[in-house]
Amino acid sequence: MAADLDGNELALALAPWVGRGATIEGLARLSGGASKETWAFDAVGTDGTRTELILRRNPPGRPSEPGAVDNEARAISIAHDAGLPVPEMLVVSEGAGWGAPGMVMRRIPGETIARRILRDPDYGPARSVLVGQLAQFAAGLHACEAPANFAAPDPLAGLREQLDSFGRPSEVFELALAELSASPPPPRRPVLVHGDFRLGNLIVGPEGLRAVLDWELTHLANPAEDLGWLCVKAWRFGAAPPVAGLGSRDELLAAYRAAGGADISVDELRWWEILGTLRWGVICVNQAWTHLSGAHRSVELAAIGRRVCEQEWDLLLLLQPEEATRAAARRPRPSGAAMPAPAPHGRPTASELLEAVREYLTGQVMPATSGQLSFHARVAANALAIIARELELGPLPAGAGLADAVAARLAVANPKYFDATASLP
Repeated sequence: MAADLDGNELALALAPWVGRGATIEGLARLSGGASKETWAFDAVGTDGTRTELILRRNPPGRPSEPGAVDNEARAISIAHDAGLPVPEMLVVSEGAGWGAPGMVMRRIPGETIARRILRDPDYGPARSVLVGQLAQFAAGLHACEAPANFAAPDPLAGLREQLDSFGRPSEVFELALAELSASPPPPRRPVLVHGDFRLGNLIVGPEGLRAVLDWELTHLANPAEDLGWLCVKAWRFGAAPPVAGLGSRDELLAAYRAAGGADISVDELRWWEILGTLRWGVICVNQAWTHLSGAHRSVELAAIGRRVCEQEWDLLLLLQPEEATRAAARRPRPSGAAMPAPAPHGRPTASELLEAVREYLTGQVMPATSGQLSFHARVAANALAIIARELELGPLPAGAGLADAVAARLAVANPKYFDATASLP
């Protein structure tokens, strides 16, 4: 098992790889990354020259598939050689004393936090051009020569295998798998895809796209897979437009065709959007299991795992949007006020206590910290918000068990699969 290193040990291990006589300064772990670690640092040469760099490595003790780091680095290098906006790869190692396999690349300045990109006034000009830039990037990547040794997995078969391995059935996921299997999209020649093409994995400046990051899921696939993933609702971060919270599907497809990409229809894109939503739901199940099994205890993994139900609902909205919306409207909405607590608890209620802790995390802990600690404080605050929403909604009506409620919603979405015998909550 790879050994974990403290900051000083990691700096010493990196120094020989970044230049003769160079010293490492400012090594700090950055926020985010449920499956990889990202460290920023400067390499200072003997002549005082300073180079801003990034180390991206596997978390020590959590090995990846053999060759995965090399594949990720190779895909980035292919994109870089094609003139696409990606970091320049400098060093790749399957160990090198860094505590785990990783790679060193040049650091690119800019914003990565999706909510800032979607809301801050400084990024208004970027928001007006990003859909076109992302379409152009995807078309350029998909035109690159595909590495012969990269896998081209069957996306449906892979999801089926993962779901079966958990032993935790989801009626909604089963419905989505059945619908996807019954209406496959037209086959296309596999191309090199990014695999996680979305906000959160982009560096953006006020003028627009600066780089595409996090290539660990790169593989060969239908080119529409990257575009469908970009449209998954989870990657809109609360914004309304369906393409990354930035624009329309028609805008994305037109820009992709204009940049030399395939002629993909809206219906074809919808198939891949459904598959992407299902895929994210399966990833959420996997993250939950990683935390709950004790393999890697993490507030971030726990919070991601709790979002499985959100993906189930997003799938129902995609499969039958009008009926699913009507079903949601039949359930009383929370008033927004804290739920009254029975005696002897009084006030503050449980909801009010959760809100107080959230205010502490967001108002005091986050501004006073940085990097990973600040990020996990935000994750913890979001987890408390999930609990507060569930408390406000309250339990299902008497006689409507959770399984009955899910079955009823599924029956509305597609009666041919389920018998609608339960009343909607």
